Amino acid sequence: MPVYSMTGYASAQTSAGTAPAGHDGSKAATASRLGLEIRSVNSRFLDLSFRLGEELRAHEPALRELITSRIKRGKVEVRAGVEGASAELAREPSMATLQRLAAVQDTVKTWMPTAAALSVGEILRLAAAEGDTSVDWGDNLQKLAARTLEDLVSAREREGARLAKMLLGHLAQLRQLAAQAKPMVPQLVEQQRQKFLERWKEAMALGEGTATPEAAQDRALTEATAFAIRIDVAEELTRLAAHVDEIERLIQKGGEIGKRLDFLIQELHREANTLGSKSAALELTKISVDMKVLIEQMREQVQNIE
Repeated sequence: MPVYSMTGYASAQTSAGTAPAGHDGSKAATASRLGLEIRSVNSRFLDLSFRLGEELRAHEPALRELITSRIKRGKVEVRAGVEGASAELAREPSMATLQRLAAVQDTVKTWMPTAAALSVGEILRLAAAEGDTSVDWGDNLQKLAARTLEDLVSAREREGARLAKMLLGHLAQLRQLAAQAKPMVPQLVEQQRQKFLERWKEAMALGEGTATPEAAQDRALTEATAFAIRIDVAEELTRLAAHVDEIERLIQKGGEIGKRLDFLIQELHREANTLGSKSAALELTKISVDMKVLIEQMREQVQNIE
C-alpha cells in the first residue's frame, strides 16, 4: 500500500449545457462553468471546510461523504462555485423575465414604498441566475468532485512516495552512525575501568591515613555505580536499532502510518539524547548530535504523512 502525504492540490472545471433560444426571440444562454478545487495540508485529524456558492450549498453532505471515504487525515478545504461565461453576462433578458421582475418590484413597492428600484446590473444578475435554475448542479458537482478527488489522492500519493524515499535514506544514515558507535563501547568501558581503578587506589590510600575502611568502601561503591551508569550505551543502541527497523517496516507497509511514525520518531529522539548524555568520548558525542539532526529532519517529514 502506498504512503500518502497530507499535502496536495487539485482542481477541475466543467460546463453546463447551453439553454435554447426563447420563443420571444431572446438570445441563447451560453454555458455556465462549474469550478471546484480541493487543497489539503497536514493536521492531526481530518478537518474539512467548505466554501460553496449559494446554488451548491445543499450538496455539502454528499461532498463530505465522498471525501471522507478517501481521505483520513489532513486539513482539507473545498471550494466550488458557478460562473457564467463572459458572453452570458451581457445576454439580453427575455421579455417574460423582465415582466416577472417588474411585477415583483411593483408588489414590493406596494408594501414598501421607500424601497429602491432595481438597477440594470441587478436585473441582469437576476436574469442570469434564473437561466441557471434548470441545470442539475448536484449531478455535475458529484462527478466533478469524484474526478478532482482522484487527482488529489494521486498528488498526495506522489508526495508520499517522495517523503518515504527521504525517510528511508535517513534511516540508512542512522544505521551507519549506530554502526560507528557500537565498536566504541568496549573502548569506553576500558577507559572508564582505568579511571575507576585509579580512584579506587586513591580511596585506599586515604583509608590508610585519615579515612576509615568504611569510608573507602563507600567511595569505591559510589565510583562503581557511576561507572556502570556512565558506560551503559549498548542498550540505547539496541533500542535505536529496533525503532529504525520498525519505521522501515511501516514505510514498506504503507497506509495510514503517520501517527505511528510520529510516536517512533519521539522514541528515536529519546534514545539519541540519552546516548549523548552518557557519552564519555568526543566521537560518541558527535555521533549523537548527527543522529539528532537526522531525527529532527525525519520529524518534519513525518508531520506530513497521513
